[in-house]
Amino acid sequence: MPRWASLLLFFIPVLLLLVGAHVYLFRRLVRDVTEHRGLRRAAGALFTVGFAGAFGARALGAVLPSAASRVVGIVFLAWIGLVLYLLMFTLAADALRTVARWRARRQAASGAEPSEPASPERRALLGRGLALGAGVAGASVTGFGTWRAFHPPDVRDIPVRLPGLPKALEGFTLVQLTDIHIGGVLQRRFVDELVSRTNALKPDLIAITGDLVDGSVETLGPFVAGFGALRARHGAFFVTGNHDYYSDADAWVAFVKSLGIQVLRNRSVTIGDGAASFQLAGVDDWSADRLGEPGYDLDAALRDVRPDRASVLLAHQPSNFDEVARRGVGLQLSGHTHGGQMFPGTIVGDLIWGSRNAGLSRTEQSLLYVSRGCGFVGPPMRVGAPSEIARLVLLPG
Repeated sequence: MPRWASLLLFFIPVLLLLVGAHVYLFRRLVRDVTEHRGLRRAAGALFTVGFAGAFGARALGAVLPSAASRVVGIVFLAWIGLVLYLLMFTLAADALRTVARWRARRQAASGAEPSEPASPERRALLGRGLALGAGVAGASVTGFGTWRAFHPPDVRDIPVRLPGLPKALEGFTLVQLTDIHIGGVLQRRFVDELVSRTNALKPDLIAITGDLVDGSVETLGPFVAGFGALRARHGAFFVTGNHDYYSDADAWVAFVKSLGIQVLRNRSVTIGDGAASFQLAGVDDWSADRLGEPGYDLDAALRDVRPDRASVLLAHQPSNFDEVARRGVGLQLSGHTHGGQMFPGTIVGDLIWGSRNAGLSRTEQSLLYVSRGCGFVGPPMRVGAPSEIARLVLLPG
């Protein structure tokens, strides 16, 4: 399927959902709550601008200075998240009202006297209270999620028993960065903070497992250049993610290499010396072939990987891990899922990926670690899936 057709199939349902959400929220949180014409007009203008901005922020940002473009992007992307949470809480409030009405009708049908006579004034007051509660709850979750998204990722320590790891490498620290999504919102300041936190861990090796950027080298190169300051005893390594392909993966691979970061495109290298070593392999993104690129080639990546030695595979997506486990790879590091990023996306992610949505899981004798990622995509929010810098401490299996 052509990419334009895939985008169309994605954006049409999203457009319809946003239209319906804006109309419903205006009716429930504004029209049904106040008869003040000024307030209704102001709220109507806010909803109209918010809806238009959600789809036009990119075009508007293209004609604004970079600083203003970033602010516009943050505001309108956050608006989408706010609408999502207002919708969730307002639907929940309406469900409570529906249950209360059903119970009252059932009580009346049974002939029992209601404990307190219902009145239009009481119903209106209850409706306003529920609407206010839904609005406050939605705004509170949005505020927390936005703060959490821009807060530097926490360090998450994960001890991993890697089959075949030499005793001499016990305690080897591998720091994983993934799904950073440098773009119109996350820029150089975020990069510098991420690099500083990573270097402070004094890692033996750094792995960047894809979705580094959302944009061109020309636009984002000055921001991404900050990753040239990453320091690890055995260096930093990069594999491509699907968003890197949306942004011209070949150009980004060349740029990343210029920063002194090694790129593993369906190949492997040896980390360490002699018997005190393990094999590190990397594959291009699983979905690259759907974008007309050569893409994922597990056979090529594992061609020189010996089954009797410890091995680690860098792969952006946790897809195809059953086959990776069948090949006897000891550990795969992935990202892509963001752990769902925002509730209820966390639940959807668990339904799609199961135990592979986030964290450490095992298939046969092979381990998979899926990081929730460092950045975000879409609304600048993290709710129920905090961002992370994963520090994996390797131990003999």
